[in-house]
Amino acid sequence: MKIESPNFYTVIIGTEILNGRRKDKHFEFVKNELLKRNLELKAVFFIEDDPDLIEKIFNLVKADPNSVMFSFGGIGATPDDYTRDVAAKVFTGGKKEVNEEAKKLIIERFGKDAYPYRIEMSNLPINAGLLSNPVNKVPGFYLERRFFFVPGFPEMAHPMIIEALEKFFPKAGEKTRLSMCVEASENSMIDIMKEIPKDIEFSSLPVIKNGKYSAVISIAHKDKKEAKQWFDYYKKRLDEKGIKYTEGENCR
Repeated sequence: MKIESPNFYTVIIGTEILNGRRKDKHFEFVKNELLKRNLELKAVFFIEDDPDLIEKIFNLVKADPNSVMFSFGGIGATPDDYTRDVAAKVFTGGKKEVNEEAKKLIIERFGKDAYPYRIEMSNLPINAGLLSNPVNKVPGFYLERRFFFVPGFPEMAHPMIIEALEKFFPKAGEKTRLSMCVEASENSMIDIMKEIPKDIEFSSLPVIKNGKYSAVISIAHKDKKEAKQWFDYYKKRLDEKGIKYTEGENCR
């Protein structure tokens, strides 16, 4: 399944992150890897090890027909590792199977110590593909080439995410982004903002300096002509209102 305009979601599972026992190292990593490829995150979820909550978040992501998900944590063999079961429930109708390649890798790595618990990590949702683990060879997995499940350990997880991106999401075309600093409050420009088409990426960032309101207006699009057309239109409308602006993001 090829997604032309993917929406990227990151789900970071771990009560230990929420209660401060560990610090998250995944959000910045995923954000930066996507930006390298001219891609961006749609949403990030930090959630505790709660199977009901995990299920709700997975279903929310699944409801987006253009979703791509990176899920961190919960694919091990301990009692608080729920991700494999929940992934099967949400994405494969509860159906799981022993993935023979994963089973082989686990046995090669741990020998007789693979039983009785570690071997359970080869019991995956049906039709799962595998992601290579450079640390202990126990693989992560993916479904439909767009839902990716990796361990919570950055040393294992991050190479798997890079593998997934390089395999399924090569670098996207770069957007043309144009910005201006407008010497007015956002409220005075809402009517202009509403005229910008939905397919044009638009943002307004308020700035307050020395008690004066201004805003950084940004317009972007993959088509350079489209970006320039609507940037020029915005400037024209500001001129009509007598509002001053300077190109660039530096508001004095």
